[in-house]
Amino acid sequence: METKKIYHFIGIKGTGMSALALILVDRGEQVQGSDITQYTFTQRGLEKAGIKILPFDENNIKDNMIVIVGNAFKDDHPEVVKAREMGVPTYRYHEFLGEMIEGKTSIGVAGAHGKTSTTGLLAHVLSGIAPTDYLVGDGSGKGVPNARFFVYEADEYRRHFLATNPDYAIMTNIDFDHPDYYQSIDDVIDAFQTFANQVKKGIFAWGDDQYLREIKANVPVYYYGLNETDDFRAVDVKRTTKGSKFNVWYHDEDLGEFSVPLFGEHNVLNSLAVIAVSYFEDVDLDEIRNELLTFKGVKRRFSERKVEGMTIIDDYAHHPSEIKATIDAARQEYPNKEIVVVFQPHTFSRTIAMMDDFATSLDLADKVFLTDIYGSPREQSGDVSSADLAQKITKGGQVLSVENMSPLLDYDNDVVVFMGAGDILKYENAYEELLSHLSNKIN
Repeated sequence: METKKIYHFIGIKGTGMSALALILVDRGEQVQGSDITQYTFTQRGLEKAGIKILPFDENNIKDNMIVIVGNAFKDDHPEVVKAREMGVPTYRYHEFLGEMIEGKTSIGVAGAHGKTSTTGLLAHVLSGIAPTDYLVGDGSGKGVPNARFFVYEADEYRRHFLATNPDYAIMTNIDFDHPDYYQSIDDVIDAFQTFANQVKKGIFAWGDDQYLREIKANVPVYYYGLNETDDFRAVDVKRTTKGSKFNVWYHDEDLGEFSVPLFGEHNVLNSLAVIAVSYFEDVDLDEIRNELLTFKGVKRRFSERKVEGMTIIDDYAHHPSEIKATIDAARQEYPNKEIVVVFQPHTFSRTIAMMDDFATSLDLADKVFLTDIYGSPREQSGDVSSADLAQKITKGGQVLSVENMSPLLDYDNDVVVFMGAGDILKYENAYEELLSHLSNKIN
């Protein structure tokens, strides 16, 4: 009898990789992986699922494996080299995902910003209504028996989403990002256009995005937004400190009122996209309404906690548009508090390419602090520093170190938003320890 194959993930702690590993475990497969030993926020989910995580070592590779390689790792990685030498079946993450979605009603969520929040919301809503497999960019993944839907995040980086051919696509926006790969905005548009050509049933796109309005496809494109020119539109939007309410119209049909416990205009738009795609799959509107009410958010997207009288918000925002959206959300929920931002610039190429836009977005806060720039495995240094960005910010811009977070102690009963896609968590932890230490001294 043939022994059962083991799926070995090279770089299993990556957000997409960990989610994919969790789906395979749910499907009854044997899964293990390798990665750096440093703790990451995706690790807990893997450990709870009983998945073995090994340090990188070419001897991890065995004959009875199927190897899946994270996109952060090149072909010269020792484990990849060994797998290819041994002739073990080896897939890149996005190639394997392309095969995984076949046979289900698949919905890919693409966009420069808002992918993870929208994927998480769609996965939550559909999971409450029908069996749904999902892969979310915060490391969450689930596989269920006889799934009707497969919801996944379709990442444009290095055109990886072109390995998938979904039934539906949600496109939240097109923006210039990943300057280490994309040459220009036209290069990004080209990638989204190619992806649009691969969609089988329908596309739901944000109507205010000039580039998305130009998308041509072999399937209907439905626009969602706040304007009369949109197919699906939110009207009578009410934004409160508890969340957002709005009525939804599809052309001349009133679909009724919907509420979400989420903040910021971008979350009204994300909800609208979810309602639109669910509507086209004949999902009961009242069921959608009920599911929207219970959404708790996704990891590292506007995650809140209270520590010693301070509200700490953790967010993955690392692009000017995302920073603006996150500050907008914080102002909606906390209209009477100071909004203090601690921002970790992510990659040198992005910081140089978008320096002025970063400054403009960050200045929407009441006070801004920076950390040093976080590089990436592909980019360890560059001709720019956080001090260069600080000079362009009018609301502060002091560069903090993990060893000294004390400037944040000037704020009491306010909101501190930590933003970044790198290791910003170590700054949050240092600040929380400082707050707790001071509190213990006072008490």
